[in-house]
Parts: sequence; C-alpha cells; structure tokens
Amino acid sequence: MIHGFNKTTLLDYPGHLASTIFLGGCNFRCPFCHNSTLVLAPTSQPIIPEEEIFSTLRKRTGIIEGVCITGGEPTLYPGLVELIKKIKELGFLVKLDTNGSNPKIIEYLIKEKLIDYIAMDIKNCKEKYPITSGLDSMDLNKLSDSISLILNSKIDYEFRTTIVKNFHETKDLIEIGKWIKGARVYFLQSFRDSKDVIDPGLLAYSLDELNEFREVLRPYVKEVSLRGIE
Repeated sequence: MIHGFNKTTLLDYPGHLASTIFLGGCNFRCPFCHNSTLVLAPTSQPIIPEEEIFSTLRKRTGIIEGVCITGGEPTLYPGLVELIKKIKELGFLVKLDTNGSNPKIIEYLIKEKLIDYIAMDIKNCKEKYPITSGLDSMDLNKLSDSISLILNSKIDYEFRTTIVKNFHETKDLIEIGKWIKGARVYFLQSFRDSKDVIDPGLLAYSLDELNEFREVLRPYVKEVSLRGIE
C-alpha cells in the first residue's frame, strides 16, 4: 500500500526534480532504518489511494521529471509493476530504491525498461549482513544476483551504504568494495539518529573518518561520494 507521497524533491532522484512514493512493509529490520513505522507497522499509517497520487502527478506533468519509489521495500508490493507502468504512461522517469532481496523482480523491471534508475542498499559485508539487516539469516546469493544485474545493466544506478559506527569498520568496507567491484558510483551515507529509527542510540562516524573509508574504497569503485553530511 502507498503510505506516503512527497510531491517535490531535489534529493531522492539525482539530477532530476521528482516526486517520491513511499510503500509500506519490508523484509529487513535494519536497526538504523529511519522509516521504522513503514517497516514495523505500515498498517498503522494512512493509505493514500493511487488515484489521488496520479491526480497530483498529472497536474505536475512538465514540472517534475521523475518519480522515485521507495519504502519499506518496494519489490514486496504486489502492484509494483502496474504502478510503474501507469507512471511511465505519464512520461515520467522512474527511480526504484531497493534492498536487492528480489532479483527476479529487478531483472524483470530492467528487461522491460520500466525503471530508469535503481539504487540498491548494501547493508554491510557478507559476514555481517544478517546482523546489520536485523535478521537471523538470509540468502546472500539473491543479493549477489541483484548486484550483478545492476552492474551489467545499461540503466543509471547507485549502490549505497548507511555507515554506522556500531556495525561498520574499515575491513567491512573493503569487503563491500570487492563485492561491488567495478561499480560506477557508491555513496557512503552518514547515519543520522531520529525519532523514527528502529534502534535509537546508534553512533555516526565523523567526516574525517568517512573520508578515510572513501580512500580505502577507491581501488574498487570508480566514484565514491559522501551523502548526508551537514
């Protein structure tokens, strides 16, 4: 279900003025997630009818360039494909945010040219993935499949990791670099605590420390950038 709608953003879709749709529900429980209500209790949130969304989008044709679909985890939404098709019919670019756990859906969306940009969160190195995702266990092969699909696609993409002092250290970033080796762009996102974080009280790294992570990643990724720095 659609539980949130941001009519205008300059932040969610790089290089484009866009709107953002928030879908509820997620199969991860990342302690640092800043959309905990959408993840843990989506049914407690108001539902925004699709027609209300599309009424606004039609009025914004010629104003915004794209629509970002985020969550939660959008690939869990049964109506995702039809939702994107309707957005594309209006002439908008579509950006999808995903945790990469559903490679079959990602493959379909890329193959059918239904998305123009994909942003995949890399939670941590393989060894620490379950604890960083708040799960007891998980299928890392699916994540590797999604990474491979994205790396070999012809659409714009980014990989990104929210860096949290409680979960990430230098050796973990090196392992991530090896995992996504050859990627065009990788964003290190500075963790920010908020009232809607699943596990409050986590710690962020300093700007200098984040820049040190950038340096160790340079042998693996073409461009490493910082995001969320005040």
